[in-house]
Amino acid sequence: MLKKILVGLVAVVLIVVAAFTVLIFSVDDSFSVEREVTINRPRAEVFAYLRLIKNQSVWGPWFKKEPTMKQEFRGTDGEVGFVAYWNGTTDDVGEGEQEITRIVDGERVETQLRFIRPFTSKADAYLVTEDAGEGNTKVRWGFTSSMPRPMNLLLLFMDMDKEIGKDYEEGLANLKLILENQ
Repeated sequence: MLKKILVGLVAVVLIVVAAFTVLIFSVDDSFSVEREVTINRPRAEVFAYLRLIKNQSVWGPWFKKEPTMKQEFRGTDGEVGFVAYWNGTTDDVGEGEQEITRIVDGERVETQLRFIRPFTSKADAYLVTEDAGEGNTKVRWGFTSSMPRPMNLLLLFMDMDKEIGKDYEEGLANLKLILENQ
C-alpha cells in the first residue's frame, strides 16, 4: 500500500515537472514593442534631433517621472559608441545605460539598453524616420528583448506591449509637440 502511494506521488511529481518543462519551452522568451507618430517637420530635421540621445531627457517619458535622476555621458552624442547612463531613485526609472550601436544617417539610430535595476536585462532599441509626404516624417520607436527561461513564464501574466507601449506613446507625443513647436 505504501509502495503504491509512493509510486503515485513520484508519478504526479514527474507529470508536474514535465508539464512545467513543456510550458517553459512553449512560451516565447522574446518580445517587442513598437509605436509610431507622424510629425509635421522635415525628415532631416527630425533625424538630426533624434540621433542625439541627450535629447531624450527632454521628450522621453522616464525623465518626466524623475527629472532629478543622475545622468552621465561618455563619448560624442550622435555617434556610434556614445553612452548615456542614468540612475533614478524609483523602480519606474531604475538604473542603466544606453549605447548607440548603429546609425544609418537620415534613417535609423540603433541602441542597446542595459538595465541594471530594478532587474538586469538588455534590449535592442531603435528610432526610425520615414518620409510621410508634404514635409511630414513618420517616426517609429521600438525595441526587442527577451527573458531567460523559466522567467519567460512571467510573459504569460505581463502585457509588455501595453505596459511599455504607453510610455512609448507618451514619449512620441512629447517628441511631436516639441518638434512641431520649434
